[in-house]
Amino acid sequence: MIVARTPRTPRSSIVTNLGVKMDAHLTFEAHIKQLCKNSFYHLRNIAKLRPTLTLSDAEKLVHAFVSSRLDYCNALLIGIPNKSIQKLQYIQNSAARILMRVRKYDHITPILKALHWLPVQLRIEFKVSVLTHQCVHGTAPPYLKELLTTHTSLRTTRSSNSYLLKPPRTKLRTMGDRAFCSAAPSLWNALPDHMRAPQSVEAFKKGLKTHLFKRAFA
Repeated sequence: MIVARTPRTPRSSIVTNLGVKMDAHLTFEAHIKQLCKNSFYHLRNIAKLRPTLTLSDAEKLVHAFVSSRLDYCNALLIGIPNKSIQKLQYIQNSAARILMRVRKYDHITPILKALHWLPVQLRIEFKVSVLTHQCVHGTAPPYLKELLTTHTSLRTTRSSNSYLLKPPRTKLRTMGDRAFCSAAPSLWNALPDHMRAPQSVEAFKKGLKTHLFKRAFA
């Protein structure tokens, strides 16, 4: 009997799912590297066109080719190392400088504030918090809802009606604390009571952006 041996497919250290490059330790380093490469390619082209564009038109280009990439699946990036966040922040800072036509070493905070842009870290927190709101108030898919547990107490306290979530115990801060079931309660419970109350997604997004904007630029 002849046995045909199928050659083994070599294992890859990185896989791509829905355009996101993932490694075994979920560092997303390959994804961030590719994101930086693509974003700066478009920023160089926008910079060439910037003298002929109005601020409004230039901002539309930045949102279409750069900001959309920074925001795509960015909830996955919660808890990544600060050095990785800084690489993404550098993309946003460069985009802001091109839009406002300021020098490379001008202070970036007033520029981001003028554009009403949340820094990258807070954009990630924004996405996770919106997903959490949808889980708590019934509009998220079941596979996300089942990851969260509502905090319950035998005593009637002011917090009993504040829609708090119970964070799970995690063993690994670099991995476990980054999971949605852990990161979501942490961010959600830190919000003011009125923001955790039932409201439309649109109203929550508006209030959340104002809240995070004050955190960033107060």
